[in-house]
Amino acid sequence: MQRRSFIRAVASVVPAVGLHDFLASQACAQAAAQPQTGALRVVGAGEDRLGKPHSLGFSSFVFKVLSEETGGGLFIIEHTHLIPGGPPLHLHLNQEEWFYVMEGEVAFQVGEQRIQLYAGESILAPRRVPHTFSSVSTTPSRMLIAFCPAGKMEKYFRDSENASPPADQAAYFHHYDMEFIGPSPFWKA
Repeated sequence: MQRRSFIRAVASVVPAVGLHDFLASQACAQAAAQPQTGALRVVGAGEDRLGKPHSLGFSSFVFKVLSEETGGGLFIIEHTHLIPGGPPLHLHLNQEEWFYVMEGEVAFQVGEQRIQLYAGESILAPRRVPHTFSSVSTTPSRMLIAFCPAGKMEKYFRDSENASPPADQAAYFHHYDMEFIGPSPFWKA
């Protein structure tokens, strides 16, 4: 819907006396969602935005763009040492997840489709579509992953780092607005 059409539709429904207040509250909400401006911060090659690398076992990773820097609109990590294994098959209720392979070869399953990507290639896993991935290189792979909007993904990575596997993975994933589908089809028995 075009912005003008939306305003006309709202104006026809909202009494003229309340229209000004409604539009002012919408403008304030949009302004509050905008990221804070400030000094630029360069995050160097292999560096973490907070100065501390992270791990989930199948990969080492660094935060490149924090959720708070984009008003919750985007969260980006770099997998720096992706080895065979990868996360369980899962889906995100509220985020698209974009993958960009920087080095190596990575196998993906998105929905029912399986595909292998090489350096310089990318793929998007839409929200509510099950997906997983695994390095299939003889050497570790490296890739960027972006979550849009950020949602609870930064918190998930912080909370999951070096943690013991949860007894109830489905409940654990649900806490972060994800759905656990099952083990990765790339895991070796």
